[in-house]
Amino acid sequence: MFSVAKRIIDFTISLITLIILSVVLLILSLLIKLESPGPVFFKQRRIGKDKKEFDILKFRTMKIDAPSDMPTHLLDKPDLYITKTGQFLRKTSLDELPQLMNILKGDMSLIGPRPALWNQEDLIAERDKYKANDVLPGLTGLAQISGRDELPIEVKAKIDGEYVKKKNPLLDTEIFFKTVFSVLRSDGVREGKREVS
Repeated sequence: MFSVAKRIIDFTISLITLIILSVVLLILSLLIKLESPGPVFFKQRRIGKDKKEFDILKFRTMKIDAPSDMPTHLLDKPDLYITKTGQFLRKTSLDELPQLMNILKGDMSLIGPRPALWNQEDLIAERDKYKANDVLPGLTGLAQISGRDELPIEVKAKIDGEYVKKKNPLLDTEIFFKTVFSVLRSDGVREGKREVS
């Protein structure tokens, strides 16, 4: 029952948000296009429910010669690739907005474990231990409000597993609002390799 209600809520909220923000999305698309050559959207293979692969959508924040299948926080010199518009989009997490279309399609949910890259075998294997690959990945999730890029893989997978065990409407609502505050503070965002304190 919860899964059906969750899907209806996901679809409704995503559709309404896309309509309300349509002008903002258009302006961001123009800024991306004007600053550097290449597509407006960035597609990347990710792992979805039951480990089925899908193409996640983001606003392109990097130049077209940037490595495409590596998490940005693992790049040696990300500043060489990130555009000025991209810096703003990443700091505000607005680059994630196109994933609302992934939610409409049913590839993702608003709340759930963030989808792993297809080649993040260590994270995928850890999530298997906690059945975190058995649910729809989310636009945000429990791990996102618990440290984001700063979390070691083992800890991130365990937190994803905690969400799978406890998932309910109240927890989803809590994660949603905590995400808003986390984004406003840019908590846990890491660009490039550096030691985690």
